[in-house]
Amino acid sequence: MAGVGRISLWRRLPFPWRRWRVVLNVDAADEVPDDLPRRAAILVGPTRNPTWIALDCPCQLHHRLLINLDPSRQPFWTVTNAKHLTMAPSIDDITASRRCHFLMKQGRVQWVHNISQGQTR
Repeated sequence: MAGVGRISLWRRLPFPWRRWRVVLNVDAADEVPDDLPRRAAILVGPTRNPTWIALDCPCQLHHRLLINLDPSRQPFWTVTNAKHLTMAPSIDDITASRRCHFLMKQGRVQWVHNISQGQTR
């Protein structure tokens, strides 16, 4: 059992070369674990047609994002690569206290700078 703890710790380390990836598929949003590994996402719904993707925001606050993948509801996003997570369009999470706007391409985060409202994150 000691090895299991080491593997878990290894997955949590913030290595810069680690890319975002889909690590699990669950049937419902309430099955998404509270504690996700770093740079990991979880697909929610049927394996062939997931309806959501859950991930912790890459900003310093690491708040949970639940992003719609169902084209029958607007707006929706598409996942084109699960191994090196690629999503379109950009993700723009806005609340009263913060704005996190980024692109996810080939498992890497590209922050979007909004000139009219100052920097994001």
